[in-house]
Amino acid sequence: MTDTSRRQRRAARAEGQLDTAAFLKVADRFIDLANRQNQRVRATDLHLAFLFASARYSAHVANVVLEVSDHEAFVKDMTVRYQEMLRQHLADPSLSGPARA
Repeated sequence: MTDTSRRQRRAARAEGQLDTAAFLKVADRFIDLANRQNQRVRATDLHLAFLFASARYSAHVANVVLEVSDHEAFVKDMTVRYQEMLRQHLADPSLSGPARA
């Protein structure tokens, strides 16, 4: 690892950009929140609440931050990204639970 790349990563972090490790830490915070909420809320309800919140926040980012003019193209891109992430996680053996009868 070079000093230049280290400096670039630090500068990017200072500007609020996430490298892979920081990205995963942020995602883990949401997962931790879901796990805590799951003590009081059914997983099926909780998962829909998280999907709703994600869609709401994504719409905010699209409209306010990115100023997306083609909403359908944005929806298509986000849908493809979600499908890829979901497929990766569904294939993750560490997320498998006991078989249900």
